[in-house]
Amino acid sequence: MTGPAPLAAALQGLLDREAIRDCLYRYCRGIDRCDEEALRSAYWEDATDCHGAWHGSADGFIAQALARLRQGGRRVHQVTNVLIDLRGDAAAVESSFFALQSTAATPDRETFLCGRYVDRFERRSGAWRVASRTVVYDWVEERSRPELAQGDERLFGHRQPVGAPAPHDPVYVLLGRLAAAGVSGAKDRGLSSAGSGSAA
Repeated sequence: MTGPAPLAAALQGLLDREAIRDCLYRYCRGIDRCDEEALRSAYWEDATDCHGAWHGSADGFIAQALARLRQGGRRVHQVTNVLIDLRGDAAAVESSFFALQSTAATPDRETFLCGRYVDRFERRSGAWRVASRTVVYDWVEERSRPELAQGDERLFGHRQPVGAPAPHDPVYVLLGRLAAAGVSGAKDRGLSSAGSGSAA
C-alpha cells in the first residue's frame, strides 16, 4: 500500500512540473505581448540566455528584445513537447517551440522558426524560473508576405479583436475585470504562478 510520504512526493513532482510549464507559457506571453513583467517573471535575476545573436544575461536579452519588439511587427510563440527532468531544486527542461515573426523594419517578410529551449530551471524559495537558457534552432523559413504590411483592420477584416501589446490585448482586459470584481488569483493570494504553492 502506498504511504503518505510517496504520495506527497509524487504530488510535489506534479506541482513542480506544472509550475515549470506555467513559467514557459509566461515567457511566450511576455514576448508576444511585450509584457515586461511576464517576461522577467520567467527568469531569475542572475539568469543567462544564449539566444540567437545574444549571448549574455537574461536581463540584457529582455532589454534589447523589448526595445526592438515595441517598434511594431507581429509575432506568435508557442511551446510544445515539454520534457522535464527534475533533479531536486534544479531541472533540465527541453521545450520545442514554433515562432512566426515579422518586424517593424520588414513588415512584409515572415520568418518561421522551429527549435528548442534547453533550460536549466532552479527552484528558489519555492519558485521555479529559468537560470540559464540555450535556444537551439532546428528549422527556419523566410517568406515574402506583402499582405502583412497592411493595417489590422484590412488584414483581419471581420476577425476581431486582434492581438495587441500589453496592456491593450483582450487578455489584460479580462484580468482587469476579474481584479475589479475582487476575484483573486494565485498572485494576489501570495502564491506565485512561478512557484509550487509558495511565495516567489
